[in-house]
Amino acid sequence: MKGLTLAMALTMVSGFLGVSAAPQSNPALAIMLASLPAFRSAQEANTGNQGSLESVLKKMDEVAATFRSAQAKFEWDTYERVIDEIDDVETGNIYYRRTGKDIEMMAEVKMAGSDLASLKPEPKYVLYSEGKVRMYQPKLDQVTEFDLGKNHSDFESYVVLGFGGSGQNLQRVFDVSYVGAETINGVATAKLQLVPKSEKIRNTYKLIFLWIDLDKGVSVQQKFISPQEDYRLAKYWDVQVNGKKIPDEVFKLKTTGKTQTITPGR
Repeated sequence: MKGLTLAMALTMVSGFLGVSAAPQSNPALAIMLASLPAFRSAQEANTGNQGSLESVLKKMDEVAATFRSAQAKFEWDTYERVIDEIDDVETGNIYYRRTGKDIEMMAEVKMAGSDLASLKPEPKYVLYSEGKVRMYQPKLDQVTEFDLGKNHSDFESYVVLGFGGSGQNLQRVFDVSYVGAETINGVATAKLQLVPKSEKIRNTYKLIFLWIDLDKGVSVQQKFISPQEDYRLAKYWDVQVNGKKIPDEVFKLKTTGKTQTITPGR
């Protein structure tokens, strides 16, 4: 989803399921990422950094153990290497909640444009629930649906990336290393570098950075980097964890009686 989050999640879904999600065929699926720079695995980190990594992962484990819900405002910026600039910006709200052992996510894109100055209403909704990803575009009155099937649990690891996912699960899916401390919009964070262990995912995202709020144990910024030297930068603020109950209606697509549903790959 643009951020797993819109195009980001849908592009990743296409990678899991082996279906086409070409940006030229659907702008909502576009995602611009960048090439993999040199990196160190967690095992190669020095003693001080390894200690810092362990403390951050422990904090994430603690948050995951009591996680019920989270919500935040977001800005998703897409950088395209071929033109060397950000050419797509989306803003809106994102919601997460735990239902039993599963996580549900709703991303509401409200505004979109080529930059912040050109934002205009462009609603899109992406719901991850019950092993499916559904994207609703009200202007088209169309739902694009992916049934993840056996890929459900793997995909969920990316859905909860930085929001309710444990440090242990992070290490199961990625080679994780500690980059350093960094302040993002006045928030003290730990910057983590993630390299997907799955070759299939590395074809989409060679490298991911997470900025973890050291107090709340959740992400306030994410950067997804691709082999094409494009990237998506996701920024989050007004982050609330385990706050007031999120209404059930938030996790439902407001479709109409005429809404068309399409399933790519079928």
